[in-house]
Amino acid sequence: RLPGLRVKYVFLVWLGVFVGSWMVYVHYSSYAELCRGHVCQVVICDQYRKGIISGSICQDLCSLHEVEWRACLSSVPGQQVYSGLWQGKEVTIKCGIEEGLDPKARSEPAPRQELLLFDKPTRGTSIKEFREMTLSFLKANLGDLPSLPALVGQVLLMADFNKDSRVSLAEAKSVWALLQRNEFLLLLSLQEEHASRLLGSCGDLYVTEGIPHSSWHGAALPTLLRPLLPPALHTVLQQWLGPAWWPWRAKIAIGLLEFVEELFHGAYGTFYMCETTLANVGYTAQYDFKMADLQQVAPEATVRRFLQGRPCRHSADCTYGRDCRAPCDKLVRQCKGDLIQPNLAKVCELLRDYLLPGAPADLREELGRQLRTCTTLSGLASQVEAHHSLVLSHLKTLLWKEISNTRY
Repeated sequence: RLPGLRVKYVFLVWLGVFVGSWMVYVHYSSYAELCRGHVCQVVICDQYRKGIISGSICQDLCSLHEVEWRACLSSVPGQQVYSGLWQGKEVTIKCGIEEGLDPKARSEPAPRQELLLFDKPTRGTSIKEFREMTLSFLKANLGDLPSLPALVGQVLLMADFNKDSRVSLAEAKSVWALLQRNEFLLLLSLQEEHASRLLGSCGDLYVTEGIPHSSWHGAALPTLLRPLLPPALHTVLQQWLGPAWWPWRAKIAIGLLEFVEELFHGAYGTFYMCETTLANVGYTAQYDFKMADLQQVAPEATVRRFLQGRPCRHSADCTYGRDCRAPCDKLVRQCKGDLIQPNLAKVCELLRDYLLPGAPADLREELGRQLRTCTTLSGLASQVEAHHSLVLSHLKTLLWKEISNTRY
């Protein structure tokens, strides 16, 4: 029996070493796949030294090396996200990488060709032509809105990185490349109150305020482990590891509701939240709401263009992002352009698990009732604007009334 036990223990040790080695291999290979900030910096600085691009942080990034890259926060290889330090401030560094054509290749991703990345505007383009080009781009992505000329003026003002009251070709190429980035376009279109402030850029690399605290600490887990956690454990984590004092959570929730209101009544059109999770709900040290990630917020015009007329058999085929879903017209087998569930209903589903646990006893029943009413909202928000506004206003009033007598 003794030799049998030895074989059993040797097998278990071997199995443990094998599984551990496999997990280490997967972790580091995934890290190498996701985290390629050095490639971003090499490409951007090469373009800067050639005089193709410009930006307010180019010198600090490429010549003085005063931008410190820290932890990798990337979730997909093409979107590089890092925490960092610049001018003594905690910042977030974001840039993009074009993947190589062969997905099986393990080499470094192909550096983006300047003719593809910084191809517009071309030499000889006048400021008037660039203004018209920018206006056409914004109309295509945000819709034909009367407020767009003001946004074009904001873009031209931002293009003048060195503040010499003129826009060079390198400056125009850089701001044009930035506009192709969905999150940058949203940072321009939305108020800084609910989104991280833009601090500087170089080409299409840009730096914002540091990542806010996450309302779901599971967001700090390795990317590979997040899908393995069951939904019940997600709920437990957000209750245990979120802000401990209930009024803090209520204040964050009020900010989130104000953000939903801004997406619906924004100066530059309507926007949809197409990945509604607590991982995207952040807050400052004062418990003011900050959207942690704008990548999955999309303009209405973009979502409609993607969905309308798309071939389908079921509503699941009519999905933009993770949860922006439109109905499928089964007679013509094409997607419709209107979403089934508005932003507010999706946010209220999040708030049920976020607010009800720990809520004051005299508030819990009324709060639960209003959240249930909110989650049943459906249809295009613009068609039931008064109803949506009323539900949102009631929720904000209920929460603010409860916390207005606290130390806030």
